[in-house]
Amino acid sequence: MRRFVLFACAAIVAGSMMAAGQAQKSGAAQPAAHEVPQKPLLPSAFAGWVSDEAPKSVADVAQMDGANAAALKEYGFTGGMIAVYKRDGDTLTVKALQFPDVSGAFGAFSFYRDAKWPKEEIGVSAASNGNRVIFWRGATVVDATFSKVRAESASELRELADGLPQAQGNKALTPPVLDLLPKPGNAEQKTHYEKVPDGIKLVPGKGLIARLEELTPRYAVGATSYAGAGGVLPAQLVGFEMDAEAVTADYSLSSGPAVLTLIEYPTPQMATAEEQKIRAYIDAGKVATDKTQAGFTQALKDSDQVSLEVRRTGPVVVLVSGDAIPDESHRLLESVHYSSDLTSMPMPGISDVSKTSGLLLNIAYFVSVVGGAAVLLGLLMGFGRAWWRVAHGKPVSSIYEAEFTRLNLKD
Repeated sequence: MRRFVLFACAAIVAGSMMAAGQAQKSGAAQPAAHEVPQKPLLPSAFAGWVSDEAPKSVADVAQMDGANAAALKEYGFTGGMIAVYKRDGDTLTVKALQFPDVSGAFGAFSFYRDAKWPKEEIGVSAASNGNRVIFWRGATVVDATFSKVRAESASELRELADGLPQAQGNKALTPPVLDLLPKPGNAEQKTHYEKVPDGIKLVPGKGLIARLEELTPRYAVGATSYAGAGGVLPAQLVGFEMDAEAVTADYSLSSGPAVLTLIEYPTPQMATAEEQKIRAYIDAGKVATDKTQAGFTQALKDSDQVSLEVRRTGPVVVLVSGDAIPDESHRLLESVHYSSDLTSMPMPGISDVSKTSGLLLNIAYFVSVVGGAAVLLGLLMGFGRAWWRVAHGKPVSSIYEAEFTRLNLKD
C-alpha cells in the first residue's frame, strides 16, 4: 500500500513539473513576440517625400498644439509624431496625433476641421483649406501642411493614410450618439415651406424635411472642446462633469437652416434633470427683453426664438435651434429616437497573458483531480483490506499478527 501511494505522489509531481515546464517555455516565448519593434506612426519616406531627420515622437500635448492643448486632453491625446518632408524644393509638415480610440480621433478631427472646408477623399474623412489638409483614420488624426499644393497631393496623403494603424475591438467603435442624428434624405413631405419677403408660403411638391450637412457634425466630451467647436449652449450648462457627450450638426430645411444638438448622459435620470435646466434657460431667454442679460449665446440670439425647442429621449437631451419655421424644427426634433437595443461589439483575440493564465488553471485542475483520485483510491483500498481481514476473523491491521514464541509453562 505504501509503495502504491508513493508511486501516485511521484506521478502527480512529475505531471506538475512537466506542465510547469511547458508554461515556463510559453512564458519565455512571450517577450520574444513583444520584442518585435512596432512600426512607427510616421514613416521616414513615402510617395517621394523624404524626411532628413527621423520623425520626432511627442508626448507633451503642448508641444504638439499648445493653442488647443486643453481640448486635445479632453479627447484623450496619448502622443504623436511630427515630421518634416522635402521633395524637389517643396516642404510637407505632418503632425500625427494619437488617441485612445476612434471616438477621440473623430472628436479631434471634428474640432479641427471647418464645415466650410471642401471635402477630400483621404482616410475615413478629410477636409482641406488651401495648402492644409486634415484627415483621420483609426485612432489617429493627421494635420498636413504643404508649402505648395499639387494635383497629386491628395493621392500622396492617401498613401500615408493607408500606413496608419487600424483600431481594434471596442476601440474601433464610433460614439453611439452619432447614430441618433437623422440621416440625409430619410423623410420627405408632399409640400414644403419657403420664406418670401412678405413671410412664409406653402409650396406644393416634394421637398426634404432635413438634409444633414455632411461635414458639420461636431463631437465634444468637455467644456473646452464643446465651446471651441461652436456649441450652441453655454458649456457649463451641458454638464460635462457628469460624463456627458455632445454632438452638434447643421441641417438644411426647406424654410431655413437648423442646428440640432444631442447631449447623451449616463442615465435617463440625469438627462431628465439636465433637460429641465436647459428648458428653463431657453424659456427665460425667450421672455427676456434683453437676451444678453439672459446669458444667451450668439447662436441662440440669432435663432428664431419661436423655433427653439427641447425634448428628451432616453438618456439623450435634444435641442433644435436655427432659423427654420417652428413646424419643421419640431419635426426635426421629433425625428430623434433613442433605442436601448444592445449592439454586438467586436471582441479582440485571445492575448498571450490569457493563454498563460488558462494553462496555469488547467495545471491546477489536473493536480487537484489526480491528487483527489489518489486519496480516494488509498482510502478505498485501506478500508477494503481492513474489511476483508475482519471478515476472515483476523485483526484489522497486520501489526497485531506479529509472531512470537510462547512457552506453556505450568507449575
